[in-house]
Amino acid sequence: MQDRPRFEWLARAGYAARGVVYILVGGMALLSTLGGGEADSRSALELVLDTPFGAIWLGLIGIGLIGFIVWRLAQAFLNADQHENDAQGLVIRAALLVSAATYTGLASYAIGQALKISFGAGSGNSQESWTAWLMQQPFGPYLVAAVGLAVIGAGMVQIVKGVTRRYEKFVRISGRHKRLLELFCIYGLAARGAIFVILGGFFLYAAWAVDPGQAGSTADALAWVRGLPFGGLLYALAALGLFAFGAYGVVEARYRIIREPSLSDAKHALRT
Repeated sequence: MQDRPRFEWLARAGYAARGVVYILVGGMALLSTLGGGEADSRSALELVLDTPFGAIWLGLIGIGLIGFIVWRLAQAFLNADQHENDAQGLVIRAALLVSAATYTGLASYAIGQALKISFGAGSGNSQESWTAWLMQQPFGPYLVAAVGLAVIGAGMVQIVKGVTRRYEKFVRISGRHKRLLELFCIYGLAARGAIFVILGGFFLYAAWAVDPGQAGSTADALAWVRGLPFGGLLYALAALGLFAFGAYGVVEARYRIIREPSLSDAKHALRT
């Protein structure tokens, strides 16, 4: 029983760390309208490193992201959120596993920069490198296309999750600022979902062109938005949306329902 609060703290620290990263990405995107620069997770971590005590803050973010990875693995393998064992539940858990893999690169980059050591290719935005690896596998372009469709699907799920407020199943918001916090949740999820749809489109194009260089990052997605009609306004809305998603992460750190998997959950996961 004494370990339960520690596990919960680990998960909440993870949500907070992810939230801080997205707040920085959204803020950088807004500032880039004035001074240029790319707004992505790796650049956000580099920004932290340039602040006073930056290595310490960056190390704490990296540790928090490790907590998020552990929580994602518990959600995926041990079904911590108690999804049904049907096709939809399995797809959700598979997406959570992909999320854990994605944040592993970001966490290793944060800790590596904080300690001034290298973990090889661990970076916050390594889409091109692992897309190139996928492309070299048998049926590589089809694998990349499958990733693109999965990312688009995840984006659509996030949009629906925000607009229909399905996040309320796992987030219990209370207090006098409830309406403001709910706005962050709805807008943040919808905006990040839209960015995911764009990123999925990049993967599909990379598969069609057999060119891993076409698999873009968040910064590339924002640049594509800026090139649309009324791109300046849409870009600002997208940047605010990423900032709102970061705030949603902070809300989750406080109000997310965290259920620690039990030994029976682990046994059931092994049987299924």
